[in-house]
Amino acid sequence: MTHLKKLGALLAGLLLAVGAVNAQGTGKPVNLMVPYPAGGPSDSAARIVSVPLGNALKEQVIVENLGGASGSIAAQKVLSAPADGRYIFQGSPNEVILASLANAAIKLKAEEFRLVHPMTDATMVFVARKDLPANSVDELIALARKSADKPLNYGSVGIGSLYHFILEDVQQRTGVKLSHVPYKGNAPLLQDLGGGQVDFAVLVYSSAMGALAGQGRLKIIGQLGATRSPFLKNVPTASEGKELPKLEYTIWSGFFVPKATPDAVVDRLHAAIQTTLKDESVRSQMAVQMQTVSAPVSVAQAAKFFEAETARYRAIAKAINLQPQ
Repeated sequence: MTHLKKLGALLAGLLLAVGAVNAQGTGKPVNLMVPYPAGGPSDSAARIVSVPLGNALKEQVIVENLGGASGSIAAQKVLSAPADGRYIFQGSPNEVILASLANAAIKLKAEEFRLVHPMTDATMVFVARKDLPANSVDELIALARKSADKPLNYGSVGIGSLYHFILEDVQQRTGVKLSHVPYKGNAPLLQDLGGGQVDFAVLVYSSAMGALAGQGRLKIIGQLGATRSPFLKNVPTASEGKELPKLEYTIWSGFFVPKATPDAVVDRLHAAIQTTLKDESVRSQMAVQMQTVSAPVSVAQAAKFFEAETARYRAIAKAINLQPQ
C-alpha cells in the first residue's frame, strides 16, 4: 500500500509538472515578426506589446525585423514556420492582402493566414519634403499637373503596399502622372523625405514624423481619413479639398498566424493579446506613437473582419485596374 501511495504521489507530481509546462508553453521564445526595418511605426508598436504579451503568455516574446518585397519576405517566413503559435506575424492589409495583387513574384494569399486579433488603427497622411511648392493636397495635384514632363516622385514601403495602391488611385481619379520609388520601410523613406531626396509620400502618421515636421524638415499637407484625426486637428483631410472629394482611407494592423494553426493555440494567443491590448501602459504608449488600440473582438469576429477586408481591398485593386508586375 505504501508503494502504491508513493507511485500515486509520483504520478500526481508528474501531472502537475506537465500542467505547468502546458500553462507556460514549451519554454521556447515566441517570435513576433515585423515586416519592416527597426525604427518605423510597426517596429515601435511591436516593442510596446512584446513584454506585456510575453507576460500574458508566460513566455519570452522576441521582436524580429525582416523588411523587403512589401513585407512579403517576413510574411512568407511565418507561413513557412510550423503552425504552432511560435511565429506571429504583426502585419496589415499591405502584406497579407495587397502585395500579391501588385507583384507577380509574390505568391502568398490572404487565405493562408488567420487573423488572431486586430492590433491598432492609424492615421495616414500626405507628407512632403520641406521645400515642395505645395501646402495642401489640392496644391500637390496642381503641381503634379504642371510637372507632367518631369513627374513628381513619391515613396512607398513597396510595390503593392496600400500606399502604392492609394497613389495609383489618386492618379486614376485626377489624371496626373507620378513616379513611384519603393522603399523597404517607413524609417528609410522618412529619412529621405527629411533629406529632400523624394518629393512626397502617403504614410502612417507617427511621432517620428511629427518630430521631423516640428523641426521643419518635412511638412504634412493632408490626411486620408473620413474625418480629422484627434492627433492632427489642424491638418485638413484630402476629402475637404476639391480634387479628391471622396478619397478616404484608413489602415489597421493585426496579429496573424498560418491558417493551419490549431484552434487551441489561436484561442490561447487571442486571450493573451486581448489582455495585452487592455493594458493601460500599452494603450498610452500607443497613443504617444499616434496609434489607437483596436476594440476587442472574438476569434470569430476577427475572421469575419479579415474576410471582409480582403474582399474590399481586392475590389479596390480591380477598380483601379491594378496589374501584377
